[in-house]
Amino acid sequence: MGTLKVYLKRVLFLKEIGGLAMLTATILVFYLISAPFLSIENIRNILEIAPELGILVTGVTLLMISGEFDLSVGSVFALCPIINIMLINCGWNVYLSAIFALLASCGIGALNAIVTLKLRIPSFVATLGAMMVWRGIVLLITNGWPFPFVERAAPFEKILVGKVGIIRFSLIWYGLIVLVFWIILERSRFGNWMFSVGGNPKAARALGVNPNMVKAVNFVITSFLAGLSGLIQAYRLEAFLPSAGVGLELDAIAASVIGGASLAGGVGTVIGSVTGTFLIRSIDNGLVLAGAPGYWFRVFVGIVLVVALALNKTIEAKVHKMR
Repeated sequence: MGTLKVYLKRVLFLKEIGGLAMLTATILVFYLISAPFLSIENIRNILEIAPELGILVTGVTLLMISGEFDLSVGSVFALCPIINIMLINCGWNVYLSAIFALLASCGIGALNAIVTLKLRIPSFVATLGAMMVWRGIVLLITNGWPFPFVERAAPFEKILVGKVGIIRFSLIWYGLIVLVFWIILERSRFGNWMFSVGGNPKAARALGVNPNMVKAVNFVITSFLAGLSGLIQAYRLEAFLPSAGVGLELDAIAASVIGGASLAGGVGTVIGSVTGTFLIRSIDNGLVLAGAPGYWFRVFVGIVLVVALALNKTIEAKVHKMR
């Protein structure tokens, strides 16, 4: 009995347990509704589209842990590939154009950091404005029409989304990004700074940590990963869409919270962000297989978000009693 209690404690102490429980339940429900949900072909479909949200969610989670939000990630998701294809059409090397587009994404993150941290405008408001500005610029550049894919971009397409057996390179990139940021968050001094800045900025400052520096770095990382996610989707679809990423910022925040991140900052994990990502994508995919109307997706995500929060709070209370 004592051994069982020890194992139960270990399970409950996992910060990702709420999201994992929801993911397991979701997979079971959709499998019972539609058996093809767990077919090899469908699992491959989920693995193809998950990195496009998951890479972005990784950055959003890090930023939320440090106590800030970025609502402009959906617009950066659209703008980065548009810059990339425009430069290619102007005769730029495909790799240099991608690097420049990603640097532009980093610049947007730096601008968000300046507006938020120097002008002391809440990040929710500052990045909401940025979301509108950059989306408007995307529409101005494209006139609302997608840019066609050009064959000169094919070498870069293979690097980003080329296939290795039944999986795409994008899944490998996602795995590497998750591994790198898991190490940074859980095994480095900078990771400790993120938690302390998000949890108690005054205490962090008293310990010699610069909260503005930590947050600024995370703003840049978040925009960079948003731009990279946008490039991956654009090259997978072979279409550079001005409407790409609309509403994606809300999906990213939902995935982060489902994975255990706190809206108040100071809490969250990279592995939890993966759980939240696959839960969001499983809901989207499962509803399509079930033949449900498209608008049910938002309904289900909203329900899952509230249930996951309630579950995390319940588990937190149980853990507190066990201590």
